[in-house]
Amino acid sequence: MSLSKNYMSVTIHKTAEVSPKAKIGKGTKIWHNSQVLAGAQIGENCVIGHNCFISQGAVLGNGVKLESNVDVWDLVTLGDYVFVGPSVTFTNDLVPRAKYPKSNFPNYGKWLPTHVRYGASLGVNATIICGNTIGKWAMVGGGTVVASNIPDYALVVGVPSRIIGWVCECGNKLDFKNEEAKCGICARCYKKEGGIITPRL
Repeated sequence: MSLSKNYMSVTIHKTAEVSPKAKIGKGTKIWHNSQVLAGAQIGENCVIGHNCFISQGAVLGNGVKLESNVDVWDLVTLGDYVFVGPSVTFTNDLVPRAKYPKSNFPNYGKWLPTHVRYGASLGVNATIICGNTIGKWAMVGGGTVVASNIPDYALVVGVPSRIIGWVCECGNKLDFKNEEAKCGICARCYKKEGGIITPRL
């Protein structure tokens, strides 16, 4: 392991390729064989696992954790403390054609953004279809295909994704009774109104 001369407060493995024109916050660690392009934005105290790719138009907040084999493409924004499991796949083009890149043929369509909000977790091998937002503290099960917006605190699985329950900020499943729930692990409390979950003060 070696420290890049360009980012003295960032740990960069000697096999990683990191552009000096990328913006990287202090305390971030970038591991084996990962690549970060010029223009990429990575916050503080992130962990970029081995064999990851961060594109020039990608934005990662503080405390983000990427496990191995994750590519974060242009127009993908990961909020603070997002967890991305191994081999999660992001997209940014609903109708890709090698012969007709969107930069040269804008009338054929456009790239679409993806937003993953604060604290959300994406399980191993999940596929995130572009143009959607995953809500804060949501949890996406392994192998799930996210093809629509996911609400805050939702637990989703399947192809395509479907809501099978709700999770606490700590990650454990919530059991709602009379539109209220208390986490059996950390004791945080929540209320449900119109299908929307919010913490109960």
